[in-house]
Amino acid sequence: MKYIEILLGLLQIISIIFYGLFVDYGNHAQNSNSVSNTIDKYYPMYQDVHVMIFIGFGFLMTFLKDYSFSSVGFNFLLAALALQYSILINGFFHNLFKNSWHKIDLNIESLITGDFAAGAVLISYGAVLGKASIDQLIWMLPLELIFYATNESLGVIKFKAVDMGGSMYVHTFGAYFGLAVSYMITDSNILKNSKKNITSSKQNDLFAMIGTLFLWIFWPSFNGALALGNSQHRVVINTILSLSNSCIFAFITSKIVRKKITMEDIQNATLAGGVAVGSSADLVIGPYAALIIGGSAGSLSVLGYVYGNNFLEERLKITDTCGVNNLHGLPGVLGGLVGAISAACASEKVYGDSITDIFSERENRSALEQGGYQLAALMSSILISIFGGLFTGKILVYVNKNDDYFIDTNWHEV
Repeated sequence: MKYIEILLGLLQIISIIFYGLFVDYGNHAQNSNSVSNTIDKYYPMYQDVHVMIFIGFGFLMTFLKDYSFSSVGFNFLLAALALQYSILINGFFHNLFKNSWHKIDLNIESLITGDFAAGAVLISYGAVLGKASIDQLIWMLPLELIFYATNESLGVIKFKAVDMGGSMYVHTFGAYFGLAVSYMITDSNILKNSKKNITSSKQNDLFAMIGTLFLWIFWPSFNGALALGNSQHRVVINTILSLSNSCIFAFITSKIVRKKITMEDIQNATLAGGVAVGSSADLVIGPYAALIIGGSAGSLSVLGYVYGNNFLEERLKITDTCGVNNLHGLPGVLGGLVGAISAACASEKVYGDSITDIFSERENRSALEQGGYQLAALMSSILISIFGGLFTGKILVYVNKNDDYFIDTNWHEV
């Protein structure tokens, strides 16, 4: 498509038609006499998640000196589109997997899940930051949401795997989908000529730290927005403990490995604890375990930035602009594994009758079987994201691309 505004206009016309045909207000939004209004319960945390998506992710990616307008601007556009389209696409696939066809209910919970899907898209955007054209990004978005909805429906509906904070369905999926797309669309000749544009500055790194701090502060809401009862309390406690230790160990590891603390590590690895604790955040893992998970994730993330990026680029020919493998991919896999182990060890003695509130299938499964399904959900997230990213990237090769990488002037008036 030569003109991106035409493509966006057509997509919005389709979206409006689909919302008119297939979406309606949920019970609480439709019935003015409803006694229990979930807006009071969910909206505060929804706003926190919204801040993470639009401010946190947006400013975190402004570290490139000559691509900061595009980083925060395209983040804004992609998040708005993903929020809107994911409600349609997720709703369709949930109906498909349940074989129960009805209009999609629009409520505060569906808006929260829309932000989760937007999070996966923005993580993928981080892997192709500065390389993918806006045309490619607009085409990537609905294709990714289809694969995202397929994986999430498989994990939640078929496997009944718990992933409250999205370690598997959001972070792992988004990271490896983005890396697969990056592998397919990156032109090595253009990349070589654009190396001069991969520069930062003290000011850009300071702006990126704004994103980091917003994400760090509001991450408990991301992990616990849809948690119920006492489990929401556990999510907040576990996430804060994990984040605090990932911050501490990111500083320790950065100083040990690099000799001097590097802002790249502090901008990203300090957040890894929030990713890694996601799958087990609502479980009774114990405060000490939350600290271990966070510290391990913080150190793992720093080591990824020090050694992992070079391995990806030199051995696998994958350029990961934002290092999403180190912040979301590796900690997400760690989180999925911890979630599987926690599920396999979860006993009725600890949870009592409420264990089925956490693991809905525990009436028919043993703890070990539930752990196996958790592991299956992690593996499906990795495999579907990689396949989906390669497939999407193959299509994007034929879409209008950038002539130069990592510069705003391709698309913005500067």
